Amino acid sequence: MKYLASHSILTFLSALLAVTMPFLCHAEPESKVRLKTVVLDPGHGGHDAGCVSKDGKTYEKNLTLSIARQVGNKIKAAYPDVKVIYTRTTDKFIPLNERAEIANRNKADLFISIHINAVDSSSPTGTSAHVLGPSSNKNRDTFSESMELCRRENSVILLEDDYSTAYQGFNPNDPESYIIFNLLQNAHLQQSLQLATLVQERMGEGPIKKNRGISRDPFLVLVRTAMPSVLLELGFISNSSDLSVLRSKSGQDKLAQNVFDAFSEYKEYYDESGIIENTPAQDGVSAGNGVSSDSGGDDGSVRYGVQVFVLSRKLPAGDPAFKGISCDSYKSGKNYKYVAGDCSSIAEARSFLRKVRQKFPDAYVVKIENGTVAPAK
Repeated sequence: MKYLASHSILTFLSALLAVTMPFLCHAEPESKVRLKTVVLDPGHGGHDAGCVSKDGKTYEKNLTLSIARQVGNKIKAAYPDVKVIYTRTTDKFIPLNERAEIANRNKADLFISIHINAVDSSSPTGTSAHVLGPSSNKNRDTFSESMELCRRENSVILLEDDYSTAYQGFNPNDPESYIIFNLLQNAHLQQSLQLATLVQERMGEGPIKKNRGISRDPFLVLVRTAMPSVLLELGFISNSSDLSVLRSKSGQDKLAQNVFDAFSEYKEYYDESGIIENTPAQDGVSAGNGVSSDSGGDDGSVRYGVQVFVLSRKLPAGDPAFKGISCDSYKSGKNYKYVAGDCSSIAEARSFLRKVRQKFPDAYVVKIENGTVAPAK
């Protein structure tokens, strides 16, 4: 039995790589890229209702479609040159792997999957953002909660015809099936985390203010996407306060506005720093002990640096995550932005960027002023 389980996992991994590698290996010929296509994925649909309110009157599938369409309309209005694609525009069931394939076929630059949460208790409230990966939270209660959420979202495949063949024997209810996610590396982890961070910062403005944070989780809908991807849980349908917001036109509009605002800021980062290096990497990234204490630009001077990643926790000096690069940390809401370099000009920072990208391909140039980190223009 263990051999069969291991064989199924390896088969699933091989099939997954066959699907995603052509997209991951594709390189655009331009020296500058822009965010041109975004795929919005309203969770569930058709005979898959998703979570249902306790009174049976509100379905997750309807809420996600409504909010996703509002996000899309805002993007179209503000950025006519950006192509907005939906995985569904009606109450239709779409298999999880097809949702990812829609994004891959259209060579999307970004994938946003919108969902609503639920638990047996009526107490939990708030929004959360998730990116692909094995769970990074060591807190047992939080890990258990995340895995239950993953099992629920992934169990949608059980509604598909011949799901065992389509997903090479993956069973969302079998813990052994999740071993595969310890072998996967998210090629777009930093960009995905960046968008997730921006969304959660915006969500803190309300109407559902509880920030449940950002986590790495094994969601199947994110596994096969070959671009930065996030899954958003926009409140609890099982909580009366959240449900009231989700049912209201103004509440949905504000949630959609928060997602749009995060998208806009992410697009600004993406467009400003989306430089593809076509020359061989050069040596010369300065080594250091890791992160220093929170600092930077508090005296009103403007400096430039290279942001390598954003995390919801502060890392200790010398942490392996820095890969030997010296970084400063900057508090931003509930998160920390980690920036390498102390440059006096954008040109100097862009030169340094080429070196940093040897170790952090998703790094980009930022401006530091009065202790605030923002994309350099």
